[in-house]
Amino acid sequence: MAEKEVIKSLEELLTGSHAHISFEDAVKDVPEKIRGVVPDNMPYSIWQLVEHIRIAQWDILEFSRHPGHQSPPWPEGYWPKDPAPKDDNAWKESIAQIKKDCAEFIKLLKRPDADLYAPFTHGDGQHLFREALLIADHTSYHTGEIVAVRRMLGAWK
Repeated sequence: MAEKEVIKSLEELLTGSHAHISFEDAVKDVPEKIRGVVPDNMPYSIWQLVEHIRIAQWDILEFSRHPGHQSPPWPEGYWPKDPAPKDDNAWKESIAQIKKDCAEFIKLLKRPDADLYAPFTHGDGQHLFREALLIADHTSYHTGEIVAVRRMLGAWK
């Protein structure tokens, strides 16, 4: 019973917004004209933050389910060079992929044979519970940055 509660809590952490705004709400209705703007004294645009979230989450998902997965080189493989998406479709695809990969990770947690705390056969001690927390923590951190950039650009309520 306790394991099901842990999985439920992890799913809520990955998809919800208890202590802060959700990723989905942070990127909702971002005007196309500001997606690629890098504000003064900030290193990234909203697009770069969204893509970074997508790439990092994908990497964690693939690492968690495929022992032979090769992560991109750090840091250049995790950050897009272009500050703006090539078009509105690229923006929508990135956000959809983040949602899809999160759902795929939750499926890993819910597999009948899943052991949340068993170290993977690869890596250096990582396990599903740790990787779920890593995705949630990383996404939350950068979601806050998205909101801050939106505020700087006058596109936040």
